[in-house]
Amino acid sequence: MAIRVLLGFRIPDEELGRLFEVYQQFVENVFSLPVDLPFSGYRRGIRARETLQKGLEKAIQEKLQNTQGKDYADALDILIESGKEHGKELTMQELKDGTLELIFAAYATTASASTSLIMQLLKHPRVLEKLREELRSKGILHNGCICEGSLRLDNINGLQYLDCVIKEVLRLFTPISGGYRTVLQTFELDGFQIPKGWSVMYSIRDTHDTAPVFKDVDVFDPDRFGQGRSEDKDGRFHYLPFGGGVRTCLGKHLAKLFLKALAIELASTSRFELATRTFPKITLVPVVHPVDGLKVKFFGLDSNQNEILTGTDAMLGATV
Repeated sequence: MAIRVLLGFRIPDEELGRLFEVYQQFVENVFSLPVDLPFSGYRRGIRARETLQKGLEKAIQEKLQNTQGKDYADALDILIESGKEHGKELTMQELKDGTLELIFAAYATTASASTSLIMQLLKHPRVLEKLREELRSKGILHNGCICEGSLRLDNINGLQYLDCVIKEVLRLFTPISGGYRTVLQTFELDGFQIPKGWSVMYSIRDTHDTAPVFKDVDVFDPDRFGQGRSEDKDGRFHYLPFGGGVRTCLGKHLAKLFLKALAIELASTSRFELATRTFPKITLVPVVHPVDGLKVKFFGLDSNQNEILTGTDAMLGATV
């Protein structure tokens, strides 16, 4: 999605697979101590970044040569045009840096949120069943199958409980801890003066944990976002999984749509269970994710969505 939809690249699958392996090395070492020694994580991260940027430069050059006649603009197109509008065309190095940042933002965060979603549905079967009830009531799920033509954007956006589930996952398990900003003018916060020009970091996770609008903050409770409570509506910056202000995440609508489609698929076509004795521990760096992955077994369902299909083809082992 990041490569083809957001960036508009047409990289062959085999080459894309190689780049993905290098990208994983980059992500694993992106927060290494800055000690440039042989075999250090820092050195591996730098080498992976250099290899990635060589592949990205080739893709960017091909894109710049084939942008005529497109009937839509992707995120990279917007980035390029934005530079031109401000009288400064972006250099190739700036384009490579921006492209790599977009890939990280699109892939790592969505993978994190998807894993958190599956984990919470495993932990809270009542939430999963309530989600299935909504899908049935809206005519999306019938006789254990997704009804043909029902997954239109308007139908998905009309699923209020599903929206609550996604919001609650992002409240408790925001993939990114926070963001950085530069202070444009001196201001005061809780009696402390913050000077113009300072670099500051806002914490999304701490904001969600301490915001007075949320009750029982440690409890997974999608209904807190329902019409009867709407805990996120009271105050401007109490709930900000995609950041806030003019620099809110560009991909937030695409990310939420992806998570909703995944939840619908999981709720409609399979039963799934934890493949380990206990749930894995969670780490926060570089994004929220299980330390050793989330191992899950998926089982196919019959048309009544009650009985598990027999046979080896009905069970798939997967690491999310």
